[in-house]
Amino acid sequence: MRAVPIAVTALSALLLLTACDDGGEGGKSGQPKKGACAIDKVSMEVGPASVAPAAGDTGEVPVGFTNQSAECTLDGFPEVRLAGAGDSETFDVPPAEGARAQKLTLAKGESASFTLTYVRGPRGEGAFDAKNLHVVFPSEAGDPSTRVFRWSYGPVAGDGDGGFEISVGAYQKVGD
Repeated sequence: MRAVPIAVTALSALLLLTACDDGGEGGKSGQPKKGACAIDKVSMEVGPASVAPAAGDTGEVPVGFTNQSAECTLDGFPEVRLAGAGDSETFDVPPAEGARAQKLTLAKGESASFTLTYVRGPRGEGAFDAKNLHVVFPSEAGDPSTRVFRWSYGPVAGDGDGGFEISVGAYQKVGD
């Protein structure tokens, strides 16, 4: 009877996987998983960018960071927002179509990055005149922490459906 050994193996695997789960929620829920990378524990920079020179052109803005503390993890997609003048108007940047999130573990001194891809829009005419880029990480207290960078890459084109032509790629490990 082969059913019993297969059932026992499957049950054992399920128990092992359950034992690895800390019960925390990652991502945008506000509750980081144990060991999640914290924004105050990484150095971060935006650029250099491949700026879209004119309306209708596509540009890419990389965001890189290096873990400055104990080993930590990144899980899910980066959480980023664009904001207008005075941060009065903001919107969440969606993940790139077809992109797959991955879980990364960064030791102290290791780096990762993600890229924003956008289409430059004409001033006005349904484009978003972005002024700031907000990069959000979960914090150990459960409240998100944000770093703000100046957006100097021009307005972001509207997509015709009330959104904008910008997306964020998955976290990628830098180097070996």
